[in-house]
Amino acid sequence: MGDVAAADENTAPRRRGRRPGGADTRTSLLDAARVVFAERGYDGATVRVIAERAGVDPAMVNHWFGGKEGLFVSALNLPADPAAILGEALAGDPEHLAERILCQLLYVWDSTGGAQFAALLQSIASHDVAAGLLREFIGRVLVNSVVRGVAPDRPELRASLCGTQMFGLAFVRYVLKVEPLASADHATIVSAVAPNLQRYLTGTLP
Repeated sequence: MGDVAAADENTAPRRRGRRPGGADTRTSLLDAARVVFAERGYDGATVRVIAERAGVDPAMVNHWFGGKEGLFVSALNLPADPAAILGEALAGDPEHLAERILCQLLYVWDSTGGAQFAALLQSIASHDVAAGLLREFIGRVLVNSVVRGVAPDRPELRASLCGTQMFGLAFVRYVLKVEPLASADHATIVSAVAPNLQRYLTGTLP
């Protein structure tokens, strides 16, 4: 099948720019998704538009990623699904939500060496697409999956403030590797950062 598919892909006319569903289709979808998500946001980025930009059939999104949500998570290139991580942290007392979120994130980041997340953070300053994806992550995942369910008011502002804590922590620990934070144990980090993160989630804002 590999030789035939390769021959067809190289020689056959491309109807409406679509390609067969080979392994390169996944890469094409990811490249297209990063641009479309950054340009249009999650809600405005339809599967059809992403597939057209990638030159493949829209059914390939479900085939490779299980749908738009899975494609978005893969486009972020994170070591784990952030919505799943944050969703697990939601179970329990809302007043200790920040502690659970930080414990979950630190476990995932450290278990993967922080490399994938560090690469994303490093690319934000120089790549508009990466910055757009991260803005969409804060706006969609943090606001809709976490903050809106616990915040007494201003969920968008609270999500942005939470982003400063989580992404700031990740940048200093995994990109800049500033000591002693870079090698601090989880308990130390959680006890120091959680109170402020919790205030952003559920506390009184000025």
